[in-house]
Amino acid sequence: MKFSIGGPLKLAFRPWVEGLENIPAEGPAILASNHLSFSDSFFLPAVLDRKVTFIAKAEYFTTPGVKGRLTAAFFKGVGQLPVDRSGARGAGEAAIKSGIEVLERGELFGIYPEGTRSPDGRLYRGKPGGLARVALATGAPVIPVAMIDTEKIQPPGKVVPKLMRPGIRIGEPLDFTRYQGMEHDRFVLRAVTDEVMYEIMKLSGQEYVDMYATAAKRQIQEAAKAEKEAAKEAAKEAAKEAAKDLARAQGERPRRERSGS
Repeated sequence: MKFSIGGPLKLAFRPWVEGLENIPAEGPAILASNHLSFSDSFFLPAVLDRKVTFIAKAEYFTTPGVKGRLTAAFFKGVGQLPVDRSGARGAGEAAIKSGIEVLERGELFGIYPEGTRSPDGRLYRGKPGGLARVALATGAPVIPVAMIDTEKIQPPGKVVPKLMRPGIRIGEPLDFTRYQGMEHDRFVLRAVTDEVMYEIMKLSGQEYVDMYATAAKRQIQEAAKAEKEAAKEAAKEAAKEAAKDLARAQGERPRRERSGS
């Protein structure tokens, strides 16, 4: 991916990077990033010398058809790990297991604490499961990362990217070894996650929203659905009024014709 896509990607978009010195030359580390666009998982690895393994939803690996097979082959080729998001705890447990395995090999593990892409460019509350538990289980440092303007290059639902220059800010490593052995304490998990999100917020300059991005997406979808239903009802009412006006006009014409004769 670095040679076939990374090089052309850097040449075409010329991403600027700050804080590369915070990425260790060797050894395990967790890259915890905000998530603005599908392209985040391409820009960040492209600017690093080391391989980064992200988790990816299982649908990328199981979609049928030619496009599905090509997508699966691509994600396998760049070392992404499929995570089945079905079930109440399926995604979290799979992410934890995958992350621990990557870090035990001494590699870089990339994760998006928000759990999904931001629906509006703001930074949302981090989920306390995967990131914190992997960090406490392995003792690996957590490196906060901020992707800048990638949502403008390829917003959700857009296939063709816009040529512009994104940015990447990499913060100093965070050490949570003081909490090791407490990975099942929900208050500790929350504190670790919030500390990481605070550092990401400082790096990105995003407005922080104290709710999960999944809930925000649901609210946006429900609002859009309600707006669509309201528009349909308004159109129906307008059609009814138009029909009434037409009927009145047709009823008045015979009366005018009789009065005129």
